[in-house]
Amino acid sequence: MTQRELFLKHVAQTSPAPLALEIVKAEGCRLQDAAGKEYIDLIAGISVCNIGHRHPKVIEAIQQQLDQYMHLLVYGEFVQSPQVQYAKLLTDHLPASLNSVYFTNSGAEAVEGAMKLAKRVTGRTGIVAFKNSYHGSTQGALSIIGDEYWRNAYRPLLPGIEHATYNSFEDLELITTNTACVIAETVQAEAGVIAPQKEWIIALRKRCTETGTLLVLDEIQCGFGRNGSLWAFEQFDLVPDILLLGKALGGGMPLGAFIADRNLMWTLTDNPVLGHITTFGGHPVCCAAGMAAMHVLLEEKLVDTVAEKEKLFLSLLHHPKIKAVRSVGLMMAIEFDSFVINKKIIDRCIEKGVLTDWFLFAANCMRIVPPLTISINEIKTAAAIILDCIENN
Repeated sequence: MTQRELFLKHVAQTSPAPLALEIVKAEGCRLQDAAGKEYIDLIAGISVCNIGHRHPKVIEAIQQQLDQYMHLLVYGEFVQSPQVQYAKLLTDHLPASLNSVYFTNSGAEAVEGAMKLAKRVTGRTGIVAFKNSYHGSTQGALSIIGDEYWRNAYRPLLPGIEHATYNSFEDLELITTNTACVIAETVQAEAGVIAPQKEWIIALRKRCTETGTLLVLDEIQCGFGRNGSLWAFEQFDLVPDILLLGKALGGGMPLGAFIADRNLMWTLTDNPVLGHITTFGGHPVCCAAGMAAMHVLLEEKLVDTVAEKEKLFLSLLHHPKIKAVRSVGLMMAIEFDSFVINKKIIDRCIEKGVLTDWFLFAANCMRIVPPLTISINEIKTAAAIILDCIENN
């Protein structure tokens, strides 16, 4: 049997028609399949590979950590240098109140931990999330996903969840003294790249403060420079009570985190003890890889290049069939009339060597979230192929 046949037979599938590309090599912004065909990667593992695939410094950090130790004991018991040093690096580049890092295996687990922390700190049970939001597929995270299509098959889910409309001032009234936390993507990704109005997100912060509600900002997709600043919330002059990270956090390895003030995080240590626990969260090899990736991001000043590259994409992506292009940094959505049209163009792009896809809550929009290291020539080549595929669709 071929690898593809074995994949379809033995690897659990998430859709009836997976892409099933057999990638054998990834480097920088390029992927190569088993037949030797090369692709420009405009997905970056869904905002995972912000510094590109297999950066030499990340590979070196992984190899060095492998020579020291891998898994030792469940999270939080041993002093493990990669965890400690990465937590310090993160908090050195965050506001003073975000000073305590709980590492997890994934973004979804970070969401789960944040919900538990908010309930523990406030003694409340209500949670407000937003329509067309995405926070993961575990039962708790699924409860706050902002689309009934994805939730309905798995009910009953968590009680006490309200879904507000993003950018609605009126819906801020849903936040009350019974609300433990509000969970929002700083920039909504799966909705097709929807940015908050600055006045609205500041009003959201104010409403949370007034009601004693914790504000949780999900930057799992938009953190680490994706939106043109190290953290997207920096663009809106506010600070969350809890920050959620994942995807690019691990530099290509699986890693998530929720970050808060130590006084808040300390509530997970007692009554009950081990209030949140994980076996593999903060794995030393993952932390070593993530820390190396963050050093690359900072030292190579990749965040400073985002605005120029965004501007170039926007200058090139013009066609009568394109209804709109929305962008916040190198998180972009090209909107078409329908999913059918979008999917045909996406499939054609993949045939022509440009890897892209669509959004969960905006299926008529093409996703562009390349590694931040994408070159000017790669942008021009990718944009030309996209336009050709639109024209000949």
